[in-house]
Amino acid sequence: MKPAAFRYHAPRTVDEAVALLAELAPDDGRVLAGGQSLVPIMAFRLARPSHLIDINGVDGLSTIAAKGGKLTIGACVRHAAFYRPVVEGPLGKLLATVVRHIAHHPIRTRGTFCGSLAHADPASEWCMVAATLDAGIVLRSVRGTRTVAAGAFFEGIMTTARADDELVTAVELPVLPADTRAGFCEFSRRAGDFALGMALACFRLKDGAIVDARLGVGGAEARPRRIAQAEAALNGRAPSPEVFEAAAAAAAAAIDPLEDVNTNAEYRRDLIRAMTRRALERAAA
Repeated sequence: MKPAAFRYHAPRTVDEAVALLAELAPDDGRVLAGGQSLVPIMAFRLARPSHLIDINGVDGLSTIAAKGGKLTIGACVRHAAFYRPVVEGPLGKLLATVVRHIAHHPIRTRGTFCGSLAHADPASEWCMVAATLDAGIVLRSVRGTRTVAAGAFFEGIMTTARADDELVTAVELPVLPADTRAGFCEFSRRAGDFALGMALACFRLKDGAIVDARLGVGGAEARPRRIAQAEAALNGRAPSPEVFEAAAAAAAAAIDPLEDVNTNAEYRRDLIRAMTRRALERAAA
């Protein structure tokens, strides 16, 4: 199928882009960056925006910069940019690991990190990374700029705290300390499919005990989030199969699983238990 008719706009600056959004958002103006989610649903006419605002020509949105303990990723940075570590240390290695689980290579060459966050698919790997690491999502409009914590940004299935006239210009990830251990694990029925469940574990060791534990899950609920119960089961304890299993059980018990025709709640709950345990084992390895 072909998309419904729309007017195409190609701003050259962020100011021009947000001015267009302020004018056109009430008339269903949509932003195009990578287009790997938007274009297919337009082709099926599940979305029929009257205006398309292409930000690929906007100056300054394709940069990645590490400064002041933060890694700032611009709105037009492609998934493929993370094939190699973009910053030294655990964060760069983690992003390079996660990116290879995102769809397929052609999609990674066009899709964008920030676009994934704006789309807010529960099965998005980048959304889970942002939620687990307490990323800040930078939003710009004609009213000014604000930064929303990932935990507050994701509100539900493809629903965020972004207002219609706001543009996601960047995401800010904290640069992880050099001694951080990180592990990621996800399950999908086939390589490149949407994940049915995934987990990200990060922690440090102090005197043989786990500190600063972060445990996030995605794909199993309406939004990605950290699981405080699992983190409490980890902090202050020495890494061990028993501790990891207890944290995994806590994560599984804490979620409100999505259900569909192929996957019931108990399956997803058990999947999160398994993904959490494996993510912790990979972090400890």
